[in-house]
Amino acid sequence: MNKKQQGIALLVVGAGLIIWGLNMAGTFGGKVSSAFTGSPGDTPMMLYIVGAICVAAGIYRIK
Repeated sequence: MNKKQQGIALLVVGAGLIIWGLNMAGTFGGKVSSAFTGSPGDTPMMLYIVGAICVAAGIYRIK
C-alpha cells in the first residue's frame, strides 16, 4: 500500500468516525446527556477527536 492509498483510507476512516460521533450525539441519550452537562458525552467527543486526527493524518499522507 503506498502513501496515497494510506492517506485516502485514513480520510475515509476519519470521516466515518466523525459521522458516527454526530449520530451518537443526536440520539435521545446523547441529547439528555447534553441537556444536563452542556456538552456531548465522552464517546462522541472521542470519536470527533480520533476522526479529526485520522483526517489530518490522511491529508498529510496524501501530500
